[in-house]
Amino acid sequence: MRAIRVAPVALLGAAAFLSMTPAASAHSLTGGTSTSFTPTITPSTVAPGGSVTLGAMGCTSDATAFSGVFDTTTIPRGRSATAMVDREARRGAVYEVTFRCGTTTRSANLTISGSTTPTTTPTTSSTASPAGVLGGLGGSVDTMDPTEIAAGSALVAAAAAGAVYVLRRRRTGRQH
Repeated sequence: MRAIRVAPVALLGAAAFLSMTPAASAHSLTGGTSTSFTPTITPSTVAPGGSVTLGAMGCTSDATAFSGVFDTTTIPRGRSATAMVDREARRGAVYEVTFRCGTTTRSANLTISGSTTPTTTPTTSSTASPAGVLGGLGGSVDTMDPTEIAAGSALVAAAAAGAVYVLRRRRTGRQH
């Protein structure tokens, strides 16, 4: 008889769990990567043979940067990477650097100086970040997804309804 009382609660929990599946599969279709990230190159002007620091702020996975002036470089998630500019780079030229985060690509320019000393002016892409800095969350949350919020709310409501149901059934069973 106890199994009959627990069955509706178990079914309700399973339904709440299954309702979260579409949100999880949609996140996996994008590769779990952010579609809004900001590439950075520091310094923005460098001498041939110099090094640049590459970053992909907002990318939720490893990113790659490639250009005709240095080898393809992997940028670890949340960090930066260093690339060595070819010694044969044409002085005074502007090279496009392409950054890829998952399926999203962005680009920024790298200028080769006419002198042998690099300047230290950082540059960012022309695409502005759609939101402010993530404060107070420790960087662990990239966006607030309404689907995930709705799924979590549904789970809380299902748990509360299940608890009320079990308690009412238990209470009415003792009144015989």
